[in-house]
Amino acid sequence: QVQVVETGGGLVHTGGSLRLSCVVSGSTSSGSTFRDNAIGWYRQVPGKQRDLVASISSSGSRTKYADSVKGRFSISRDNRRNTVYLNMNSLKPEDTAVYYCNAFGRWAYGASDVYTASAYWGQGTQVTVSS
Repeated sequence: QVQVVETGGGLVHTGGSLRLSCVVSGSTSSGSTFRDNAIGWYRQVPGKQRDLVASISSSGSRTKYADSVKGRFSISRDNRRNTVYLNMNSLKPEDTAVYYCNAFGRWAYGASDVYTASAYWGQGTQVTVSS
């Protein structure tokens, strides 16, 4: 059984920093494990769709970011700890959202890498940036 647990959200002032963690345990019915798959961080505000913020390939060699967070957010992973991190710096009020981790996603390598989400989501962690 797969479990995806996000932690690290909170309330910060504009310009502040947070680090989110996503711990993934278990394997899929096909035997796929954390280190075999890409991971994505998404965020969602009430009334809007869930948007991809950052993603990382299974080895960690490839990363991709939404334009709105490039240069401010950094995604990394520790395959020994089954954990993915999202370091968020220079936070803005528009970064306020619930942040979700998606595990066992698919990474399409190419000129423009593409992350495709799986059905495995965490419960989300709230990030609030005050002005």
